[in-house]
Amino acid sequence: MSKQLSVEQFNENLQQWSGKTIKVTKHEQGDEDTVYIDLNDVSYSRDTRRADEYEPMHELKLNGEGRTETDRGDYQPLPSPVYEIPLEDSTQYQYEDHRFSLITDRGSYMIELEND
Repeated sequence: MSKQLSVEQFNENLQQWSGKTIKVTKHEQGDEDTVYIDLNDVSYSRDTRRADEYEPMHELKLNGEGRTETDRGDYQPLPSPVYEIPLEDSTQYQYEDHRFSLITDRGSYMIELEND
């Protein structure tokens, strides 16, 4: 059974994964992307000067070198050492079976430890 978390509980638990490799699976508008990140730090940003409602007010920033899995099954480095997940006031934070789930109006993200 999944456990609902507050953003504070989510942050506190995710911070414990710093120094480990995580796998982030994004499902958005029928598309799935998988990214692996050597997580150094977790931070948040707030943008009060958004150009439109499509830009998020808050972002979860997963800091660390990473790579993305391509459709061909190989890997490409991420263009930036920061992976950003847009957050909304309605975002749901869940934890189940050693995995975090973020569910937003635009899609869902699953964050789990990568088993080497």
